[in-house]
Formats: sequence, structure tokens, C-alpha cells
Amino acid sequence: MSDLLASIKGKGFQKFLALSALIILYIFFSIFGTNFFTTNTVLNILDSSYYIGFLAIGVTFVIITGGIDLSIGTVMMCSTLLGGVAYNVWHWPIGVCLIFVVICGTLFGCINAFLIAKLKLPPFIATLGVMMMSQGIGSIIANVTTQRYPTLYEADGWFKKVFFKTMGGFPSGLIFLAIFFVIAFVLLNKTRLGRYTFAIGSNEEATRLSGVNVVKWKSIVYILSGFYAGLGGIVYAAAYTVIIPGTGNGIELLAIAGAVIGGTSLAGGVGSLAGTMVGVYIMATLSNGLMSMGLQAQWQTFFTGVVVICAVLLDIYRNKQANSVKLPKNNKFKLLGKA
Repeated sequence: MSDLLASIKGKGFQKFLALSALIILYIFFSIFGTNFFTTNTVLNILDSSYYIGFLAIGVTFVIITGGIDLSIGTVMMCSTLLGGVAYNVWHWPIGVCLIFVVICGTLFGCINAFLIAKLKLPPFIATLGVMMMSQGIGSIIANVTTQRYPTLYEADGWFKKVFFKTMGGFPSGLIFLAIFFVIAFVLLNKTRLGRYTFAIGSNEEATRLSGVNVVKWKSIVYILSGFYAGLGGIVYAAAYTVIIPGTGNGIELLAIAGAVIGGTSLAGGVGSLAGTMVGVYIMATLSNGLMSMGLQAQWQTFFTGVVVICAVLLDIYRNKQANSVKLPKNNKFKLLGKA
């Protein structure tokens, strides 16, 4: 029994707690919320999690390295906006436009990689700059004009059935998210990229001295984050159709919060994609549950902040416990002082 408790208090403690919190939240809102325990509510939770899920998957890699990516929200919106310009103004086929969205997100990831891995800029400053750049570039190229994607009932609206929801209400976006979650999971847990991602986050200098090309692997991590932001842009376009210039600020915080709540340490070296997805669904459940209780958006924001703070405090506690040195009970050594 003591071994079981010790394992729970180890690396999987916060992930275990996050999963428990998700179950408890769902039961709580099912009891006290209005019409929460329904199929429609489950679908709403899934629908509101798709693009945040993609962003959270990408930023989990970054946070494990000990970095941060504040640009993913505006990069996603800028990429989606540019895809809308390609469709409405340049009259590209919708399939090519969707590929263009992903390419744009990946290119912004390349800029982050160059600034952080090559030029050694602090991730907070570099990604903050790219956040503002992407927001400005999108508005400039779109001429501050709202872009519109085809609806489900139009000829080019087929992509909504693939990336979001069919006419019958089937959440096809869940399959799309699951496929790229599995890809990311394999990359993080079964490949050299994943091993070096954890190693860089644990001790970057030691990893470099051991012969690992830190610049290369850190660059790949930020490019991957941009790629997943582009995928999130496709899902966002499928879900909302209308893309407004100058938006995207704050979305990145939801993705980062999902990763932190799921057990990814802001100190680096520790993280789990499964935990990240649990964190994303916790926030989606919290948002939908508070609405079912009649609380307005400001309360949703407040309680999300409380959950994030608690998750960070828990991470700090877990790190202290992991780094603490336990002396044996029968220790006979005594501290010697001056006579």
C-alpha cells in the first residue's frame, strides 16, 4: 500500500489528480447544473476543446523543454485569416487553403525556433514579439477585413464534415484530434525527439555537453508547436466560419493552462500529453458547467484562473518533494558547531 501511495506521489500524481478532478467536476455539474448530464453537453464540451487541444499538444513539447510559446493563439488566428484571404480574395481551392493554413503556422514556428534556439532570445520575449507580429501581419494582408469560410451546406463546406462535425451531429473533429494526438504521443514517448525534449528541460547544459545538438532539437520543438497551431486553425475555421482580424490574444493561455493542469511542469523536464488533454477537458467542463449553473463569462474566467494557480502550486509542491533529501531515521550523524 505504501508503494502504491509513493508511486501516486511521483511523476503521475498531478495527472492522477487532474483525472480525478475531471470526474468530480462532471458529477458535480450533473447534480447542480441545469440539463448538464445530456448528450448535447458532452458534444459541446468536445466541440469547444478541439482547437485548444491542438494548441495544448504543441505547447506541451515547448513547456517540457523549459520554454514557453505565447504566440500560438495569434499564430493560429493569423494562419486561419490568411487561409481565408487565399479562399475569398485569391480564389484558391479550399483544400489548398487549408494546407496553406498549416504552412503559415509552421513558418511562424520556424521564426520562433530561429529566435530562441539560434539567437538565444528568451522564449518569453521572442514568442511575445512573434505574437504581436502575427497579429499585425494577419490584419495587414487581410486589409483588416473579416474573412469567411464556406458553411456546411455550401459546395466547399465538405471540410467541416472532416474536421468538425457532420450534418448528423457526429463529432468528426474528435477523430481528427485523436489521430494527431497519437502522432504527438509517439513522438514524445517513443522517439529521439521525445527523449531529447525531456533531457533539455531537465538540464539543457548537461544535454549539450553530452553531445546532443540542442539547437536542432529545440528548433524542432518550436516548429512542431507552430505546426499544431496551424492544425488548430483548420479546426477553428471549421467550427466558427467567420475569422475576425486582430483576434487570438488569450487563446494561448487556455492551451498553456491545459498543459499545466494536466501535470506539465513550467520548470521543464516533466510532462504528459495524456495529462494535457485531461487538463483541456477540465477547462471545457468547467466552462460548460458554470454556464449550466447560470454563471456568466467573468465567473468562468475567474474559476479557470483559480484552477491554474492551484495546479502551479501543486507542481511546486511536487518538485520540492521530488528534490528533497530524506535522511534515514536512525541517522547518527550530528551537526558539529563551534565550541
